[in-house]
Amino acid sequence: MYTMSNKIKLFSLILIIIGAIGLVVSFINAPSSVEEVKEMLHAESASHGGESVAMVGDDHASEDAHADEHAEHVYHQLQNKPWAALYVPALFIFLISLGVFVFYALQNAAQAGWSPVLFRVMEGIASYLVPGGILVYLLLVLSSLHLNHLFVWMDPDVVAHDEIIQNKTAYLNTPFFLIRASIYILGWILFSKLIIKNSRKMDEGFDLSLHKRNFKLSAGFLVFFIVTESMMSWDWIMSIDTHWFSTLFGWFVLASILVSAVTTIALVTIYLKGKGYLEYVNNSHIHDLAKFMMGFSIFWAYLWFSQFLLIWYSNIPEEVTYYAARLQDYPVLFFGTVILNWALPMLILINSDFKRINWIVVFAGIIILVGNYLNFFVMIMPGTVGESWSIGIPEVSSILLISGIFIFTVFKALAKAPLTVKHSAFLEESKQYHY
Repeated sequence: MYTMSNKIKLFSLILIIIGAIGLVVSFINAPSSVEEVKEMLHAESASHGGESVAMVGDDHASEDAHADEHAEHVYHQLQNKPWAALYVPALFIFLISLGVFVFYALQNAAQAGWSPVLFRVMEGIASYLVPGGILVYLLLVLSSLHLNHLFVWMDPDVVAHDEIIQNKTAYLNTPFFLIRASIYILGWILFSKLIIKNSRKMDEGFDLSLHKRNFKLSAGFLVFFIVTESMMSWDWIMSIDTHWFSTLFGWFVLASILVSAVTTIALVTIYLKGKGYLEYVNNSHIHDLAKFMMGFSIFWAYLWFSQFLLIWYSNIPEEVTYYAARLQDYPVLFFGTVILNWALPMLILINSDFKRINWIVVFAGIIILVGNYLNFFVMIMPGTVGESWSIGIPEVSSILLISGIFIFTVFKALAKAPLTVKHSAFLEESKQYHY
């Protein structure tokens, strides 16, 4: 029976405290007025050797109006910055937990024989669905109350002057948006609770009826998930760039979720195995997880390239502006995600022997998680903070805060039940699994 160590507790609490303090400082330091932003922009211009050009008459008035408009634009971006910095890891880590449960349900629905010794690891990570879902939903509610401008279509003034958004209001309106979000989150949590509850019941003795029930629940969940995941991707990410759309977007987000989820399973498994737990997990199980890590990385790259190529080649203004903004303001991160999410994982894990070496899998896993966090960063930040982005105190603090909550929740859940299921239709096959 696993017991959560004091080191893990202390480490997660330190992350939470440092992250919370940094995030509070970030909100306090956000500009409180347009005038403050004007002063900041003027100081930046002076420090970069900006020259003052004398203007008269209408030209001078036009220049002043443009400066005022630019300052207000930057003001909204900087006001958004700590909110967006929090939203990216909150959503990313919540979706990792969801992806782990999806992978778990796939094992049940496929009647997989290799994976039952990993079920408790998956169940533990899936426990973050509750606090993670609450946090994401809270951020969505606060956005709907106009405490930030993460979703421009929530601003009545913007909608009043934007014909494209007006044509989308039947779907993109605040009440319907929050209702959909509650259905997604409650549905995912309900399925996870029912399936995990049945799994824990089978520790008392194998019950074929419970096994069949979990098979049916898992199949039902996967149907529910594939629909709600696409809608979630449209609602929570794509609608930030309200004019833009892509029919591949739901699949693209799904690829990022799955590769991050399997990577997290591998990292937690290797950590527990290194501490002397999970006695039946062997190199073949790690090998299979690493294969999924490489396979989903290639799947992600295929969708990244397909979406980019089709939109860029067609060159439709409403569509290509999405990539133009990222190529102009985020070029290093935009192309860096391809290196981190595809090139490096493939080069590291393509060797079959390397998939059995724990430190190599961990190294590849860290690269994948960093790359996919940056992928979410590039999907969300251009539409919320535009060119005013950076990776500083708000971004680092948010990652520390959410990671601390995630680590504490997951390892606390792992301590609530034996780390290996006691009864499963395929448990013996999993224990003896060698590839």
